[in-house]
Amino acid sequence: MANFHRLFRVLLMFFTLSGSVIRTMSVGIGINYGQIANNLPSPSRVAILLQSLNISRVKLYDADPNVLFAFSRSDVNFIIGLGNEYLQNMSDPEEALAWVQQNVQTHISQTQITCITVGNEVFNSNDSQLRSNLLPAMQSVYNALVNLGLDKQVSITTAHSLNILANSFPPSAGTFKPDLAEFIQPILHFHSMVKSPFLINAYPFFAYKDSPAQVPLEYVLFQPNQGMTDPITNLHYDNMLYAQIDAVYAAIKAMGHTDIQVQVSETGWPSQGDMNEVGATPENAGLYNGNLLRRIQSGQGTPAKPSVPIDIYVFALFNEDLKPGPASERNYGLYYPDGTPVYNIGLQGYLPELLYSSSKINEQKVGISFWPFWWSDLIRGGAK
Repeated sequence: MANFHRLFRVLLMFFTLSGSVIRTMSVGIGINYGQIANNLPSPSRVAILLQSLNISRVKLYDADPNVLFAFSRSDVNFIIGLGNEYLQNMSDPEEALAWVQQNVQTHISQTQITCITVGNEVFNSNDSQLRSNLLPAMQSVYNALVNLGLDKQVSITTAHSLNILANSFPPSAGTFKPDLAEFIQPILHFHSMVKSPFLINAYPFFAYKDSPAQVPLEYVLFQPNQGMTDPITNLHYDNMLYAQIDAVYAAIKAMGHTDIQVQVSETGWPSQGDMNEVGATPENAGLYNGNLLRRIQSGQGTPAKPSVPIDIYVFALFNEDLKPGPASERNYGLYYPDGTPVYNIGLQGYLPELLYSSSKINEQKVGISFWPFWWSDLIRGGAK
């Protein structure tokens, strides 16, 4: 009975506070759900967590059937990923058709799959064969969707790092690297033809980390600052992310296209890093993501595209303990794997504020935002 009363109090608090979450997380915001870890909760628990946060857009880096099954009959729209290691095979139309049948057609009647990213940051690699395989793979997967009658439901794209830019300042002078032109030009033609977005992974953190003396922290964290004015367009920028997005629009325009939307497939800020990773703190991560969510909620566009609401996927849902590289790579999550928020941006109304309980439920701190992880335990306890 005591467990039942605890459950009732938690549910009452959750439904009281969930309105602010619904207003926040339903506008232009998605989440990257990476799984390079050995301690993550099951996909079924993650499904309940995301439902409690009213997150309806999720990006995967694969097409994990366990995740897609866990979200059956939910309102969540998925971007699924086809890894770089598959690009060579995907150039074969039969291989592409088999992949789409297994990973899309099998699930799409129950789970909403809206997009496939074919490859991720391919041009970060110097592998000329991988680069050459990207567009044929995108075309083969798209043709497979057409053959299965799914091309109106599912779009095809790929995600790029900002390293594809030769110039990003001022934003209106953005250009792609000349040695990538032979690859990017036909990819842009493909996007224009099939009406799919151009995806970028944009991290102002990297610019600040590399040049903290030159890059104002307030400028990258969406805090009040003098900003900068593009001398060509006279457009004013008060944050780096918007400048990066507009630089990509300018680079696309320089190649003759004005009909392709730029979307941010990854952006975030690490809460911890190595000694040389300046700025990687919970405070800065909370400011970056909290202020970003506020901007997106308002339906803002960039200075160059004010009428086009910014579309982003925050990186990432969880800290991932097996990711290689510097410490920051393992500390981009909004949540620890046990469901505890890494930092609290609920004070700004975008994720629920932590509420602490003095009751002895496993002697743990209990927070509204991660009730799904112990919901089943309380149900079992209350039924005894």
